Amino acid sequence: MTDVYIVGVDMIKFGRFPDRTVPQIGAEAALLALDDCGLTIQDMQALYCGNLGQASGMVGQRLLQEIGQTGMPVVNVANACATGATAFREAWTAIKAGLYDLTLAVGVEQMGKGLLGGGGGAKGISKEGLLGSGTMPAVFAEAGMEHANKYGTTFEQFAKVSVKNHHHSTLNPKAMYQIETPLETVMNAEMISYPNTKLMCSVNVDGSAAAVLASESKVRELGLMDRAVKVRASVLSSDPWQARDLVMPDVNSCTRLAAKAAYEMAGLGAQDIDLVELHDCFATAEILHYENLGLCGDGEAGRLIDDGDVALGGKIPVNVSGGLLSKGHPLGATGIANIYEVSTHLRGEAGKRQVEGATIGMTHVIGLGSACAIHILEKAS
Repeated sequence: MTDVYIVGVDMIKFGRFPDRTVPQIGAEAALLALDDCGLTIQDMQALYCGNLGQASGMVGQRLLQEIGQTGMPVVNVANACATGATAFREAWTAIKAGLYDLTLAVGVEQMGKGLLGGGGGAKGISKEGLLGSGTMPAVFAEAGMEHANKYGTTFEQFAKVSVKNHHHSTLNPKAMYQIETPLETVMNAEMISYPNTKLMCSVNVDGSAAAVLASESKVRELGLMDRAVKVRASVLSSDPWQARDLVMPDVNSCTRLAAKAAYEMAGLGAQDIDLVELHDCFATAEILHYENLGLCGDGEAGRLIDDGDVALGGKIPVNVSGGLLSKGHPLGATGIANIYEVSTHLRGEAGKRQVEGATIGMTHVIGLGSACAIHILEKAS
């Protein structure tokens, strides 16, 4: 099977665009990614489009109405917060299987404001408010408190994640917010669900990101290997069955499952990764995922944030983009936006936030329900 490369990738500056449609927002990122590699929509053989809010609305086909209807196959994808990464993986899989040489993956979302809750149409009496809360701040607060109870992780350590990621965002011109938030400011912000204050929650924004993928033979034919990024691993997992209390979702197991498979597929270990863009939907989540991704041992995540190992300039920089906490979290776009960020560093084009010498990076997203997508990317040689 052929190796697969990213030859074009980009994202729009995240923000709020009430006067634009979802297809318009997605089309902008698609054109940026195509321009990045000097190709056009006529060169693409298939489109994989990720969106949640209009999952039944044929967003991919409507996107092509904006930039060119070629008759290509279009697949629309919805997979919770892993939607964009799932669309990317489908585009990767199609090339890996030998169906196509050039595919386009787009993730796009137009978000409202307010708390995110669980989906689905279960019958009977809702357990919301009776057996805790199914809103995402509460779910990840509970997961954080479980970690604190088991390992002694402190409120201050969780808050330091937000300080770090907001600082990183000041170096990223495509982040929604580019504002420093000192530790005291984070800890004294409005409490949403302990230990997550308002500044420890991801930002609901509008946004889109896109990637052009190519087979190795096509990359060489087009002469694009100098800026290409090789996809060393692409893994998607769901929750394994286990005997546990099902009242609160498990936010850890599918990530551990996907990480193990990704390292095996890539033939690498956590020690080989130079930077990570992971799913910091809440500050508590980032702490948990240090351990879930094997960046440190269980119970050692607090030390990782205290010692600055996960900050820019540290041993394994995490969320140098500003992460979901500051860059923003347009659900359908996040997975590909993470891939854009890591690819930019591997190309040496990240400017002030560049992770020096980066050759291998990892992206991670998780959508509760559950879906976890992990990609390991490598600078082409």
